Amino acid sequence: MTTPEMQRAMANAIRFLSADAVEAAGSGHPGLPMGAADIATVLFTRFLTFDPKQPAWPDRDRFVLSAGHGSMLLYSALYLLGYDDIDLEQIRHFRQLGARTAGHPEYGHTAGIETTTGPLGQGLANAVGMALAERAMNARFGDDIVDHMTYALVGDGCLMEGISQEALSLAGHLKLNKLVVLWDDNGITIDGKVSLSDSTDQAARFAASGWHTLACDGHDQDAIAAAIETARASDRPTLIACRTTIGYGAPGKAGTSKAHGSPLGAEELAAARKALGWEHGPFEVPAAILDKWRLVGLRSSASRKEWEKRFATVDGETRGEFLRRVRGDLPSGIGQAIHRWKRQLNDERPRIATRKASELALEVINEIVPETLGGSADLTGSNNTRTSGMQAIAPGDYAGRFIHYGIREHAMAAMMNGIALHGGFIPYSGTFLVFSDYCRAAMRLSALMRQRVIYVMTHDSIGLGEDGPTHQPVEHLAALRAIPQMQVFRPADAVETTECWELALQSREAPSVLALSRQDLPTLRLDKHDENRSARGAYEISPAAGEAAVTIYATGSEVEIAIAAQAQLESEGVLTRVVSVPCFERFEAQSPEYRHAILGDGTSLAVAIEAGIRQGWDRFIGRDGIFVGMTGFGASGPAPALYEHFGITAASVVEAVRARRETAPQA
Repeated sequence: MTTPEMQRAMANAIRFLSADAVEAAGSGHPGLPMGAADIATVLFTRFLTFDPKQPAWPDRDRFVLSAGHGSMLLYSALYLLGYDDIDLEQIRHFRQLGARTAGHPEYGHTAGIETTTGPLGQGLANAVGMALAERAMNARFGDDIVDHMTYALVGDGCLMEGISQEALSLAGHLKLNKLVVLWDDNGITIDGKVSLSDSTDQAARFAASGWHTLACDGHDQDAIAAAIETARASDRPTLIACRTTIGYGAPGKAGTSKAHGSPLGAEELAAARKALGWEHGPFEVPAAILDKWRLVGLRSSASRKEWEKRFATVDGETRGEFLRRVRGDLPSGIGQAIHRWKRQLNDERPRIATRKASELALEVINEIVPETLGGSADLTGSNNTRTSGMQAIAPGDYAGRFIHYGIREHAMAAMMNGIALHGGFIPYSGTFLVFSDYCRAAMRLSALMRQRVIYVMTHDSIGLGEDGPTHQPVEHLAALRAIPQMQVFRPADAVETTECWELALQSREAPSVLALSRQDLPTLRLDKHDENRSARGAYEISPAAGEAAVTIYATGSEVEIAIAAQAQLESEGVLTRVVSVPCFERFEAQSPEYRHAILGDGTSLAVAIEAGIRQGWDRFIGRDGIFVGMTGFGASGPAPALYEHFGITAASVVEAVRARRETAPQA
């Protein structure tokens, strides 16, 4: 048994490794690690199941440090527990270029970091997604294979952010009882006391949302342990309010905002050592304390070995399916099914909205790929994300494959990150493209973490019509294309929509946006081969009858306009080619030779058509190219009238080309 003195010493090891690292870096947040060290010590030493030597063990408990500014708490714990990626040199180089110990925890930098946190509230919503994924995997594979907890450590900032209410209310509704949130209830933010800006009764808020709520002294390790024990037995998610002192042990700064976001200073740090009886130098952990921590790191290996024994007794088909899903491999047969569906579309040539084409593609995909987990932010009938036979997840019943997220776009996106990070599922969900504004912070983290998360975003232009400019996205395609490592697909017809879905599923290290139309569009792709032409990002969908004098680039619903303009121009003797551009990012990844073949040498007049703003299109048409699109917000009216009103028509394209050719210098 570990004595109370040793328990305190183990917590102090976290405190002073953290404070020393912040001091050495000259920046950082020592207050949270010093205040929450007892919480972390109890959680890691008495409850969490994990294995530092096999950190990807699928049935490990998940720990999310939602208050990511306190990153040194997690780095210190990982070092003390014996994770190979974090040694003392990494601790010493906290926040330095090239170190794994970044300013905020970053997924993929080191084992033991389950998600990238820092933007407050994101980690809490990630944890809700992880807890939901655990229950959904449990419903499929049973207790012997999937039965673990998700813990999140949150601060006041996480709970003030609006995303917290979205996430916690859905978690309470779904009765995610394997989720425990530990609140570092220290009453301090950067500006000072929380009471400056907030008087919310957080426990009452959580209780009103269906949570079990508890409170304890956050510096009494036995009290913390008793609360966690109670939480683990609950039939609901649990909030534990752990009353702590920020910067605990620092006599001049503890309990104040001065301990929050800057180093303590040499004098204050020395005084904290004296106050807590820590008679060891910077970055020094006595062998006896380190040994205790390392033994904790070995403790869960027994649980992991027991799990492996159970797993070995499961039938081979189930084992293989579980491991395939955890690895993220797609099932065999999906490629052939998509090829068959594309050939059927070539034969039938439907005129349908790409949101409907997406639903039809999903009918094929969801039948073969059981790990897709769909959803919508209360727009299921508009986003077309629920296919036939797809049962909804409900409170206490997690066997379904569709999530009713409610009007919670921000939490939906962040929860999908958590689902993807947990493993075993490919999450996708729907809303209107204009509401990507609500999702954007989480979408940015999808890209930063390189997660296979698929955002189905319908009503992609002024073509949605009568709902007017509040719902008509004009700048959103450009804004989403600006996110590094994000794939933004805007397909032109049912064939391209199917191809874009295939690419999104295959993209194991990138999130995808499918921007889909409300209005019906013709099938333009009539070639009957299996090549995924959308994979190139841009390709010639309709060649010129000879050497092209004009090249028209377009996406989505505007490809139809481009082809109509091509027909008119060629009837006037102006040879014109049309290039469909379903994905800028895919095109940029092509070889220089391919890009040159598409863009040409500048002798062809370049035109771009998109019912959005010009930003980003100069890559294709240059500064002097013709852009036919939006220069401001939309308006309310039927889609055809809006396209005519804003001049996004074949006639406008032809007129612009004529005008430019008339004023161009003659060779």
